[in-house]
Amino acid sequence: MLRRLSYILFLFSVSCIDPYNVELEEGQQLLTIDGMVTTGPGPHVIKLTRSDTYGSIYEGLIRPVQGATMIIRDDQGRVIFLEENTEISGTYETPESFSGEIGRSYTLQIQLVTGEVYSSLPEKIEAVPEIKNLTIETVQIPVEGETLFRSGAQIYAEIDDPGDQMNFYFWRNAESTFVLETRPDLYVIRSPNAPPQPAPKACCYICYQTENTGNQSIFIAQDENFNGLTTKIPVAFIEDNGRRLVNTFRTDIRQVGVSPEAYRFLKLVKQQTEISGSVFDPPPASIRGNMISLDNPDEVVLGYFMAGGEARKRIYIEYADLTFNQPRDIIPDDCRVFAGPNSDIPPADWNPND
Repeated sequence: MLRRLSYILFLFSVSCIDPYNVELEEGQQLLTIDGMVTTGPGPHVIKLTRSDTYGSIYEGLIRPVQGATMIIRDDQGRVIFLEENTEISGTYETPESFSGEIGRSYTLQIQLVTGEVYSSLPEKIEAVPEIKNLTIETVQIPVEGETLFRSGAQIYAEIDDPGDQMNFYFWRNAESTFVLETRPDLYVIRSPNAPPQPAPKACCYICYQTENTGNQSIFIAQDENFNGLTTKIPVAFIEDNGRRLVNTFRTDIRQVGVSPEAYRFLKLVKQQTEISGSVFDPPPASIRGNMISLDNPDEVVLGYFMAGGEARKRIYIEYADLTFNQPRDIIPDDCRVFAGPNSDIPPADWNPND
C-alpha cells in the first residue's frame, strides 16, 4: 500500500514540473526505392527517397532524392532512360511508350549525383490472368472512443487462376476520379472586422476530381489455396470520407503478377505495417529488398524494384451501392475551387453506364 501511495504521489509531482525536451539521435538515412514496371501502359514511376530507420511516421525525415541518373535494362541489352519529374521531387518516369514484355527480365540501375551506384537484382515478368469481374461490399470499421464507424467500399476481384503455375498477385489502385458535390449557394464572405456576409455563387455544384486514393493496406495473394480455380478475393478498399463516395466514384484496379521474391517482400511489409503499437514500442525492422550498392555491398538499401504482368479493370461505384454512408461534407463554395479549373466538365472517357 505504501509503495502504491508513493507512486501516486510521484505522478502528481511529475505533473507539476515543466516538460522535458528529449533530443533523440537522428537515425541513419537509408536510400529507399519504390516502383515497378509492368506490361501496362506507361509512364512507369520509380520513387527515390532517403528514409529514416525509425519509420515513415517521421515524415519530416523522409527526403526525396533529386538529380539521380536512372535506367532500366532488360535481358536483351535494351536500355530505357527515366526522366525526373520536375513537379514531384524524387519521382522518375519511363517514357509513356514503354511497357514491359512477358518473359523479359528487367534491372533497375541508379547513379546518384554524389557518384554512388546501385542496382537491383533482375525481375522477370510473368503473365497474369484477366480480371473477370469487380464487385463491392460495404465495410464498417469500429473506431475506439467514437460512436461513428469508419466505412467504405471493399472491392473484390473475380479471377480464373491458371493451374499450370504458381501465381503471386499484387493489387494497386490506379488514379481515381469522383463526382465532387459542393454548395456554392452557401458561400459567405468573411473578414476580420465584419460579420460573415452571404454571397451565393451561381456555379458550380458538381465537379470531377481526380486523386490517387491508394490503399490503407497491402493487397496480395498466393494461389496455393485456389490454384487452377475461380476465386473472389479482396483487392482494394476505398474509404468514405464524406466527399468521394457521395455520388459516383471511378477507379481502375491494377492486378500485377509479381515474382515469389517480390511477394515475400510485400508480405513482410504488410505484416509490419499492420502491427499496432505505441511510440514506446521498438522501431520496426528495416526490410531489405532487391537493391544493392555496387560501391558498398554492406550498405542497407530499402524498398523493392518489381516487374510483372498487369491486367486492369475499371469499376464505377454509386452512392446507392453502399449500405452505409458517412455524413456528407458540406463545402460552401464553387467546386472548381477544390477540383481545379474546367473540372466541371466530365472526363472524355467518363461512362458510368458502360
